[in-house]
Amino acid sequence: MSNEKTTIIQPEDTDKQYNTLNLGPTHPATHGIFQNILKMDGETVMDAEQTIGYIHRAFEKLAEHRPYYQVTPLTDRLNYCSAPINNFGWYLTVEKLLGLTTSKRIDYMRVIIMELARITDHIICNSVVGVDSGALTGFTYLFQMRELVYEIYEEISGARLTTNMGRIGGFERDFSKIAYKKINEFLKKFPKVLLQFENLLMRNRIFMDRTIQVGSIAPDRALNYGFTGPNLRAAGVDFDIRVSDPYCSYQDFEFDIPVGTQGDTYDRFCVRDAEMWESLKIIKQALENIPEGKYYMDEPGIYLPPKDKVYSQMEALIWHFKIVMGEAGYPPGELYHSVEGANGELGFYLISDGGRTPYRLHFRRPCFIYYQAFPEMIKGGVLSDAILTMSSMNVIAGELDA
Repeated sequence: MSNEKTTIIQPEDTDKQYNTLNLGPTHPATHGIFQNILKMDGETVMDAEQTIGYIHRAFEKLAEHRPYYQVTPLTDRLNYCSAPINNFGWYLTVEKLLGLTTSKRIDYMRVIIMELARITDHIICNSVVGVDSGALTGFTYLFQMRELVYEIYEEISGARLTTNMGRIGGFERDFSKIAYKKINEFLKKFPKVLLQFENLLMRNRIFMDRTIQVGSIAPDRALNYGFTGPNLRAAGVDFDIRVSDPYCSYQDFEFDIPVGTQGDTYDRFCVRDAEMWESLKIIKQALENIPEGKYYMDEPGIYLPPKDKVYSQMEALIWHFKIVMGEAGYPPGELYHSVEGANGELGFYLISDGGRTPYRLHFRRPCFIYYQAFPEMIKGGVLSDAILTMSSMNVIAGELDA
């Protein structure tokens, strides 16, 4: 045998190999047309980069070429899951520019519709969180209630999804007896179904294991990113524009602000669930205390005249044309107004130079703000957790690409 020492040659160190995964833009789990480029180590997410702009519609630029009344259809298509809140946020912004204060009846009517819209938005988010964790049954139960709300919209405005709800200075028409009947029917049926939904998921061991400590974010990080709405409150920050800066007489209503502790997927689910119960309380109070009066403001040059007068009186026809085409005149000014959208602070930064169209209009879309935090929230987790985190954030593509 040879006494020579055998030398084992070690292979050269090489960089670790990662996989790149395109999550979107057409993947069904993205719930919208946007893309996440994930850097994967097996099932573990090492890094992520978002790509938006697939449905960019130039809303802000379009608004600079449209009369104030014709901006409304653009707002419908921001968060299309709760379009009436977008509509009323815009009307309130214009009314602030004009120095108008609506009556309590108009305020309460708006509150009823906005809280119904908040419920439909949360129905979509929470039922989809259930689906993405493998539970389809709750989705099918809960979506029947969403249909009831859309029937209310249809009775009031003639539309279901993009509602073009209301007018600057009030509503196009009063709530009919059928509308009140449909609202009361929803208030009667929805609590039972929501309780069933909670029983299916809230204390379900599989659902809890899939959502607790998944996609967590600390309160200071959430604030640094500009979080608002349920995602911020789930992180433990008690902030709601309906309370901090009331509009539409929200100060008249008694309701609680649900707040979480961990800022994870489970807390976001629970906060939205609790908010639906609070919205029901607000709607009931508004229905019980809605005052008598007109559903519109008598403001010539601002509120569209009744159609029967437009068809029969020259003056009404002239005002209708001038208002719709932006010839009535709006004062110059610069202001910001925000409402508590279903996903957070929905703001409108408006500059008027006194012309027929906004000189500048910027939409503060809550989804666009908090979607920046998505890579940080999913790093170190597995791919299935990234899907659930995105669902619980309720990222709406329409708010990403204004």
